[in-house]
Amino acid sequence: MRKSTIKDVAARAQVSLKTVSRVINDETGVHARTRERVRKAIAELAYQPDPSARSLRSAQSYAIGLLYDNPNPYYVIAMQNGVLSVCRETGYGLQIHPCDATSPTLANEIVQLVANARLAGIVLAPPMSENQALVEILAAHGIRLVRIVSAAKDPQDGSACIYVDDRDAAYAITEHLIQLGHQRIGFLWGGKSHGSSWERYNGYADALADYGIALDDALVVEGDYSFDDGFRGARKLLALPQRPTAIFGSNDEIAAGVLAAARAGGLNVPYDLSIAGFEDSPFSKQSWPALTTAKQATEDIGRLAARRLLADIREQALTVQANTGINPELVVRGSTAPPRPNS
Repeated sequence: MRKSTIKDVAARAQVSLKTVSRVINDETGVHARTRERVRKAIAELAYQPDPSARSLRSAQSYAIGLLYDNPNPYYVIAMQNGVLSVCRETGYGLQIHPCDATSPTLANEIVQLVANARLAGIVLAPPMSENQALVEILAAHGIRLVRIVSAAKDPQDGSACIYVDDRDAAYAITEHLIQLGHQRIGFLWGGKSHGSSWERYNGYADALADYGIALDDALVVEGDYSFDDGFRGARKLLALPQRPTAIFGSNDEIAAGVLAAARAGGLNVPYDLSIAGFEDSPFSKQSWPALTTAKQATEDIGRLAARRLLADIREQALTVQANTGINPELVVRGSTAPPRPNS
């Protein structure tokens, strides 16, 4: 079946090609009834503008970028699906670009990417989004961006962001374990280059302090946001003379590694060991038992970031608007239960 063109839309709506272009680009100077007629024709013909062709025909770009550096595939896929859904709604193209957040040439790489791909702006995911020096360099080059950051409140640092209150959610997870009766609660870090790791650790530590439980450094293990580090970290904790009765992994990938280590050690989850994760990835629902976690709604975060970026691009906003906050919610499933007596 032949793909509809802008000429087909113009013929169906009985208007000029220029009028169709103005409606697609959301420009002023088109009568409301005419605009509605053009939009109806676009819907009837299932016409989708070509972002690259639109960019070539005008000085304006109709593509944005999503930049990330994260070992967790569930996070990356959910984020790109959220951003992509908004691009499809608005006729923008999306370039997905993995980065090395530790590269000394990262700023130049991003500047060149934006210039060569003619990107109108970028969504910057952690940990690059939390690198203030990088953000300032990109802003100095006139690059529009929206950051996704871990913070309990709006950073109000002069740049657009979607901020996620990881600390409060981690506090809620730890509090849930404490209220079940757990006193020895292990904590497995994500990568320390991620602000979310620090916020989740701080939420864990705050909850212990508020309930009068001393923080035991032997129960805290560094690692990355990966299944393998979850497995290794859990094996280390479970080998302690007095092992924890519960382990909080900084994301669901880590918690999945803990679950595998518990099974390998012959432990019954949740009765011998309670396990909690973070993010509510698909795996958290599919594992057995299903994981207690914090629902982060990563796709929604991606959508919010893309909408904010496109709003700034279209409105050519000169002042920073209020940023949007996300509060992950505790989801209790079968992987947590009261500890066995005398455990």
